[in-house]
Amino acid sequence: MRTETTGAALSTFAANRARGAVKFDVKLQDGVTRRGVLHESGSLRVRFPSPEGEGLSGVFVNTAGGIAGGDRFDIDIAAGAGARLTLTTAAAEKVYRAAGPAAQLNIALRAEAGAHLAWLPQETILFDRARISRRIDIDLADDASLLLCEIVVFGRAAMGERMLHGEFIDRWRLRRAGKLVFAETIRLDGDIGAKLSLPAIAKGGVAIGTALIAPGDEAVVERIREASETFGGEVGISAWNGFAMARFCAQDAARLRADMMTVLGRASGVPLPRLWLN
Repeated sequence: MRTETTGAALSTFAANRARGAVKFDVKLQDGVTRRGVLHESGSLRVRFPSPEGEGLSGVFVNTAGGIAGGDRFDIDIAAGAGARLTLTTAAAEKVYRAAGPAAQLNIALRAEAGAHLAWLPQETILFDRARISRRIDIDLADDASLLLCEIVVFGRAAMGERMLHGEFIDRWRLRRAGKLVFAETIRLDGDIGAKLSLPAIAKGGVAIGTALIAPGDEAVVERIREASETFGGEVGISAWNGFAMARFCAQDAARLRADMMTVLGRASGVPLPRLWLN
């Protein structure tokens, strides 16, 4: 009887998990970036604000109201030759406590010759005992450009909650003209609170972030370092393999967000999405 009850509970749990997918492409037409074919399913949507010159902006909305264990979201975006596309989220994404399987988030970004793609979502906030596995795959043409950032916040400071246990797996792969130029996988699980307190990991910080800038060189690095005295948290920046990377760690999300905005502003002439400025 217990086995049957457990099996029924698992089936009910699986049937109630959120699923969402967005896939679309953009193309340059008469000097203006236009949206191509768009496919949406489940609880994930993308909306396009008013036109903004030659570029195009998209805003992702998760109508499920957050991410729970067992949910799955898939995003597949392609920027055609010469197109300019900026993507963000309507709000910070919340990842709730998971009693079962981890949530999955799969992101595929492609930029063809001369295209510029900016992936600039707002923060991902992990509740205590949240479990999520994220994968970001980026394919750039040899002369395409990329501005990408991700911010992860462990716990809800405003509620007096820290993330003590859970699972966070983050896998990034960047290819330039088909060649793998950057690969890393971050895994934090088990007693995450204790691990974040270690000097070699976060030294008690609760917010971390990464920015990828391609192309990026020492000139970009020096331009960002000129603002180092204004940083509220720890920021490290370096360049290799034709791209630059900035790493962030802060005691709270507000300081890290401010540091990220400074870095992104100096790294690229692309204005930040207006939602970042609210």
